[in-house]
Amino acid sequence: MPIFPILGLDRGDAHVIRNAGGVVTDDVIRSLCLSQRSMGTREIILLHHTDCGLQQVSEDGFNAELETEVGMKPSWALESFDDPYADVRQSIRRLNLSPFIPYKDHIRGFVYDVLTGRLHEVTEDPG
Repeated sequence: MPIFPILGLDRGDAHVIRNAGGVVTDDVIRSLCLSQRSMGTREIILLHHTDCGLQQVSEDGFNAELETEVGMKPSWALESFDDPYADVRQSIRRLNLSPFIPYKDHIRGFVYDVLTGRLHEVTEDPG
């Protein structure tokens, strides 16, 4: 995804952290903690997209394949999901609950529709 054009930003306007599925992992929280405390970041935007490859992967099947291939299951969760909107809501909740994220007033989530090019804002409470 072309993150900067989608969000109307120029290079250097944002600290971008990317990973498979946009999952809020401990390492993402570590990076955001550093960004907020040392680099002055005050806003967090979560951006998932439709037709994400992580939606097509079975966590149990993936772990079984790895175990067969390398002899052990991973110590980390793949965190595959069915619904990118629900996953963004979960990610917002994780950030709001983390004691390591000091600035929580401006956490927003979006799903980018790869077919239309439109952004859909997602709130923590779907109601």
